[in-house]
Amino acid sequence: MSIDSSGIAGTWDCVSSTPMGEQKSVMELRCSGTAVSGTVATDLETIEITDGRFDGRTFTWKMKITEPFKMSMSGEVVVDGDAFKGGVGAFLGKSDMRGTRRAD
Repeated sequence: MSIDSSGIAGTWDCVSSTPMGEQKSVMELRCSGTAVSGTVATDLETIEITDGRFDGRTFTWKMKITEPFKMSMSGEVVVDGDAFKGGVGAFLGKSDMRGTRRAD
């Protein structure tokens, strides 16, 4: 079965509800089959996405942030057209995350 990677490719405006309040970020995502690569840009830094996967509905990834402190994180969201929702987690627990794809 072929996966349509266009379901996650593009630029996404994201908001995460964290213990430090709502955090905004921008995801730039590229796909090759089920593999997803790209970056997450925050006010503090730009982070490389690793182990990104998209199965046609669910996008999962990992990333290592360094600001405001070093932490490994993982995310899982469900894509519905030009929106997704799910969560991103680390040792502090899981935070809700939602995103909206920017128009081309």
